[in-house]
Amino acid sequence: MNGKESAPGGLALIEALVNTLDIETGADTLDTADGCAVFGLADPDVPQARVLREALRTACLAHAGHRPPDGPAAPPLDRLLAGAPLRVTVDAAGVAALRPVAEPAGLTARVAAAIAAAAADGTWARLKACEAEDCQWAYYDRSPAGRRRWCSMSVCGARAKMRTYRAKRG
Repeated sequence: MNGKESAPGGLALIEALVNTLDIETGADTLDTADGCAVFGLADPDVPQARVLREALRTACLAHAGHRPPDGPAAPPLDRLLAGAPLRVTVDAAGVAALRPVAEPAGLTARVAAAIAAAAADGTWARLKACEAEDCQWAYYDRSPAGRRRWCSMSVCGARAKMRTYRAKRG
């Protein structure tokens, strides 16, 4: 939605998954074969992918300091990731990482491995969701202070600032 560079490393997978739903229009790319193919999903996997997506959105909102909107609560992310089959690997250079056990890895295992890697390198908390209730697009906060609030200052940020300005004047 914002046209910005995607998140680094495995966070790009999470950002892409969260952004499969356009909250403003209701369009869900997981309703399409092409949208499912991006994540390696078969039809029976889609409902669980949607649950995972909303739990990830809740975490991204929390990273940005926002409360999720009222409505059905997403299951806690840790509960969804608990069953992700991961193993520790160590490469020839001695670098340890968590990797999915199965190949091809399922979406939940790939997300769990991406979160573990991002938590280890300190980037997980920079994956956020837009403050605008009609947006909540996931974005990677590259600002120096890490305090960005909107996916796009020129769209969602400008709308919020205009609403604040009008409220003060009127």
